[in-house]
Amino acid sequence: MASSLGRSGPNPATPCRTHRDGSAERRKRMSVNLTRRQFTIASAMACVAFPAFAQTSTLLTRAIPRTGEKLPAVGLGTARVFDTDDEETRGKAAAVLRALIAGGGRLVDTSSVYGDAETVLGETIASAGLRDKIFMATKLEAPDAAELKRSQKRLQMQRFDLLQLHNVSNPRQSLARFKDWKGEGLCRYIGITSTSHEDFPAVEAVLRREKPDFVQIDYSLDDREAEKRVLPVAADVKAAVLTAVPLGRGRLFRAVHGKPIPDWAQGFAEDWSQFFLKFLLSDPRVTAVIPGTADPAHMTDNLGALRGSLPDPDQRKKMEALAATL
Repeated sequence: MASSLGRSGPNPATPCRTHRDGSAERRKRMSVNLTRRQFTIASAMACVAFPAFAQTSTLLTRAIPRTGEKLPAVGLGTARVFDTDDEETRGKAAAVLRALIAGGGRLVDTSSVYGDAETVLGETIASAGLRDKIFMATKLEAPDAAELKRSQKRLQMQRFDLLQLHNVSNPRQSLARFKDWKGEGLCRYIGITSTSHEDFPAVEAVLRREKPDFVQIDYSLDDREAEKRVLPVAADVKAAVLTAVPLGRGRLFRAVHGKPIPDWAQGFAEDWSQFFLKFLLSDPRVTAVIPGTADPAHMTDNLGALRGSLPDPDQRKKMEALAATL
């Protein structure tokens, strides 16, 4: 659900030079075994350096309420990010996934209707051997076996970590099929999603009756309706919460463009990205935030919210007051 953001900032990805090993036989084997698509992905993965902090800082994780499994609290959303299956997009996907993993993240959220995103991610993850490093979540528009099979084929995996019903709008929606798939081992967790306030009553009803493992909703510093309605129900039924579009679809960055973060926030945030994400993460009901990006620099920046302190209740009130002035 999370969408790509129009932030300005440096892109650290720079061209890599290919190193020769002097072996004609090895080059021959590589030309046979690597397609152009795989070479693009492998090159992009090799070009992104691991940040030094990846192995030295304590990461913020949250427990999935039903199982206690720990999940890094910042992930990657892919709506309108990897829509087109071409070399440029695959290269961006490889670089962003490398940055995600290097910075301590695992969660990747996509959907069967995000253009070619499933295909791009599937090829990138498979070619780089990243499946064991990724908590893979996708979404279906309906409890349809054909749609599930298509996602399995495109993502090149038979089992997902999280399988969600997208855009729930019917308060009587059943999750029986999703529960069957979970019982068959096709997914580890099931969930529901919505980014429409008018559908929140349906989300609340389905949460109470069906008790999915996860719920994904639109929640940001400048859009806190879910805080009043969906989050309390999720806590009651022990559903993990993913926050889609946590940076307000770019609204928040446009509002603070050129402004420094407040002095009182510098103890917990180095920049506006961390300021906005840590507001959400300071609510213990939030399991993970999933901002979308195709820029590895932005991915690394977002992952900075996994480190350091979170705002306290008084600071949260100041953040809300600031948001009211934007």
